[in-house]
Amino acid sequence: MLTLTKSADFAIDKPAGEPCPNLADDHLCTIHSELRTKGFPGCTVYDCFGAGQELTRRGLPGAELPILRQLHELLWYLIEALEYNENLQPAIDRVEAVSRTPDLTTVDVDAEGAAVNELLLETSRRIRGKQPKKKERRGADLIGARLRGADLAKANLRGAYLIAADLRDADLRQADLIGADLRDADLRGADLTGALFLTQSQVNAARGDSSTRLPGAVTRPPHWTAVDA
Repeated sequence: MLTLTKSADFAIDKPAGEPCPNLADDHLCTIHSELRTKGFPGCTVYDCFGAGQELTRRGLPGAELPILRQLHELLWYLIEALEYNENLQPAIDRVEAVSRTPDLTTVDVDAEGAAVNELLLETSRRIRGKQPKKKERRGADLIGARLRGADLAKANLRGAYLIAADLRDADLRQADLIGADLRDADLRGADLTGALFLTQSQVNAARGDSSTRLPGAVTRPPHWTAVDA
């Protein structure tokens, strides 16, 4: 169980190892639909990829949650990529097997991540094809960038900093968004159809409305309705 520090994202301090006071006996959140109004917006953008439930089911110590979460995140990306690259099933089987290791502290997560990353890069290149240099923005500092209506289709935005960027009406179809920081990015009217490796937590952290087009792997956050144009 993670440490929480009182801030704009979390309304309380919570030491590691102690359950959240909003956690019910069935391990579900009692204020899930009110997290933002109750002062817990940080919880709406955190995704454990099912690792928390698995940790509870297996009775594993809380210290193993970060490791299991990383493995589950790798699985999430691999399963999405399997739609485009049928050769990824052995990698999925391997990560699933590793995630069942009795003592997860013995797992070399960095090595597992590096191996999976190479496969994801290969899949990304296969889908996006060769793109002009202006679309190779891996790790780029685009904080607050004015990108309204920009052609970013099939762009490489892996790990890009898009915090508070204006992406209204931007074309992000099949862009690689793995690890991109979309906190407060304005996605109203943007087209993210087929965007690669876009997670629910990334979407939850951004701003959008009913005109934002999303890939099937994620859902429109309820709080987006407040900014409908």
